[in-house]
Amino acid sequence: MKVLIIQQKMIGDVLATSIMFEAIKHTYPTAELHYVINSHTYPVVMNNPFIDYFHFFTSEQEKSKFQLYNFAKQLSKEKFDIVIDVYSKLSSKLITFLSRANTKISIDKGRKSFIYNYTFKNKLTANTNAGLAIENRLQLLKPLDLDPLRIVRPKIYLAEKEQHGAKQFLESNGIDLKKPLFMIGVLGSGANKTYPFEYMAKVIDNIVLTTPESQILFNYIPNQEADAQAIFSLCSDFAKKHIYFNILGQNLRDFLGITSHCDALIGNEGGAINMAKALNIPTFTIFSPWIKKEAWNMFDDGQKHVSVHLKDYQPNVYLDTDHPKKLKSRATALYLDFKLAYFENDLETFLKRLH
Repeated sequence: MKVLIIQQKMIGDVLATSIMFEAIKHTYPTAELHYVINSHTYPVVMNNPFIDYFHFFTSEQEKSKFQLYNFAKQLSKEKFDIVIDVYSKLSSKLITFLSRANTKISIDKGRKSFIYNYTFKNKLTANTNAGLAIENRLQLLKPLDLDPLRIVRPKIYLAEKEQHGAKQFLESNGIDLKKPLFMIGVLGSGANKTYPFEYMAKVIDNIVLTTPESQILFNYIPNQEADAQAIFSLCSDFAKKHIYFNILGQNLRDFLGITSHCDALIGNEGGAINMAKALNIPTFTIFSPWIKKEAWNMFDDGQKHVSVHLKDYQPNVYLDTDHPKKLKSRATALYLDFKLAYFENDLETFLKRLH
């Protein structure tokens, strides 16, 4: 059995979809499994033992219909038996159509499509604490006679060499791994997914006050340095002494290696949180007020993995609508209502539970 799974775009999506490979291999160990992803997301699925082949979708192919067509035609030569289109956009539909696979599966987005044999509507309520992002993917495996509630957790596979290298890097930069080490997701993927800077600074102050021996790392990429520096400048002088602002990896695998040595990742919801969970690192997640918490609060248990959302504390704000598209334009105003005071006790309890 030869299977192609298509999941383009974001790192968190690619990581979440990787569970499907493990689920399939458990039942069909000899199946040959292929994965179409954007090239920049490869580090989170590198070394995954359940994925046999990768096919990288580039920005050039995304921009050029001619290159996209050639990419899809090249894939069709593999003669897949099954194609699972998790992305369900124009590019993935073309790949699915040209594959000529007998079984074609995708999400039901409300428009009838002749391309797919099977489509599934996204569930609105999760049956487990895995969350909707996981459960909605696993239900796409029903045509393969797999139980969609046999939950698989996303995993990131680091080599021993990578973990050891990260340990040496941290220690050579003055980090004492016997003391608490926290990675802070100071910035989201965009302004409307980023907790206000002054509020985030107060979160960091609170972490240091609760855990006075803590060592703080900031997670940001080079083009976010000015924003990260702005948050650093808003922290108290006491907290600043605990922040190692310039300890950064050179690439995503370096970040994963560093995070694997942290006691927790705390901050904005996004790819970094999902990666920490896949590394089995405790997380405390601050959700953007316009994002549906139910979709991405994967494996929250109120203990090792905790998440907070404005709706948890001000449900009346969401009585008129909780549809992300309608809330997105109000993100700034909603964020200003989402003060640390709401979840300060939750954060302190989480930190004290770690040690």
